[in-house]
Amino acid sequence: MKLSVVIITFNEEKHIRRCLESVQGIADEIIVVDSFSTDKTEEICSAYKTIFLKQPFLGYKDQKNFALDTASHDFVLSLDADEALSTELKTSILQQKEKGFEADAYMMNRSTFLGAKQIKHGTWYPDSKLRLWNRKKGRWSGINIHEKIEMDSNTSVKKLKGDILHYSYNNFEEIIQQNNTFTSIQAKAMFERGKKAPAYKLVINPLVAFINGYIFKLGFLDGLEGFFIASSVAYQTMVKYAKLRKLQQLTP
Repeated sequence: MKLSVVIITFNEEKHIRRCLESVQGIADEIIVVDSFSTDKTEEICSAYKTIFLKQPFLGYKDQKNFALDTASHDFVLSLDADEALSTELKTSILQQKEKGFEADAYMMNRSTFLGAKQIKHGTWYPDSKLRLWNRKKGRWSGINIHEKIEMDSNTSVKKLKGDILHYSYNNFEEIIQQNNTFTSIQAKAMFERGKKAPAYKLVINPLVAFINGYIFKLGFLDGLEGFFIASSVAYQTMVKYAKLRKLQQLTP
């Protein structure tokens, strides 16, 4: 059974090599859909014999579905450019591939790094993701930033051992900057879906988010980084609803 790996990119020269290296030996084709990068992303990809396609950015969900539709093989592994397979996960995927992919879809944990620290608790872990599936039985759906694979009914799903390694943030400042961008996208998507932002959600939801991540999901075990992550998630929750509330107030 053959496997297509699909990746969307935009100015990912810092990450894409690690991602491509991690799928060597399991990918029968690697498709990169790029939003007209201006750095060395294309040059790096050319060294790995990828199918490099240029496509104006359609939004995360639609861009990933565009990449999905370009795959030659039924089974697809979708990765972000700042992700890579752990050795254990790569072995798990190879074992399933050699068996002919017994399930329709496969879940796997994702472990995110904050700088050099691998986060293993809180809302960031295990962060289970469905990233390997039969593309004839599922597509990307949901809202931007929180897009996910929606499978057809009566499909079989297995969990694989090993982690997707997510090298998303180098420092606290990058999280703060990204929060502003992501909360704007989230608020707009929620507004378009008719979601409401009563005042209590600006207080209660962030508090619940912090307690859940830091206490119940053991975020405190990740030290200072764990506290910052729980605080950041709470802040992001508050700002998301504040921006949604503002959009509602500006609408006649």
